[in-house]
Amino acid sequence: MNYNDDNEDFFENSEVPEVPQKPKQPELKPEDPDYWEQTEDEFEHLRPNNKFVIWSWLAAALACIAIGVFIYIRYFSPCVSEATQYGYVDTIEKRGSIFNTYEGTIIPYKEIMDTTRIYKGDFVFSVKDAKVATRLKQLQYANLPARVEYKKYHAVVPWRGESRIVVIKADTADPAKILPPDFAPRRVFTDN
Repeated sequence: MNYNDDNEDFFENSEVPEVPQKPKQPELKPEDPDYWEQTEDEFEHLRPNNKFVIWSWLAAALACIAIGVFIYIRYFSPCVSEATQYGYVDTIEKRGSIFNTYEGTIIPYKEIMDTTRIYKGDFVFSVKDAKVATRLKQLQYANLPARVEYKKYHAVVPWRGESRIVVIKADTADPAKILPPDFAPRRVFTDN
């Protein structure tokens, strides 16, 4: 590289005059008589107050946090977990065009055997896991009683299924332990 020392160095040049700064005028308050005589900018009243801007950002941040917490509680946090249902699998089928889930119904034991109360209805559920759905299908074809563990959510989301109840585990149930002694079968079903 070719260095030329004849060029002026900007930082070493002392001929640049310093611009004198104007002293800062004190801010007048309405109690001062000169306050009412000073000229006001035409658009001064339209400029937001700094405190207003800070409080606006704070309110917006708190609103975003509140909405996030609401969405988490409403759609992603189960309101009931580790619950169990016993009964016979009535239907299990795969549904959905974008999100494929398995939807099914179970006829609960307590609804079958209780003759004193009005029938409340079937246990309607969704299944995300294909292995659990296959196990429920096997129990349906073998006409074996099922024991399912499920979670219940506050609201339905498409990728979880059409029901608020999502079955996470399925297994056979021993009817001798579930049914009242008068109705319990003499032979206990075993899973092959």
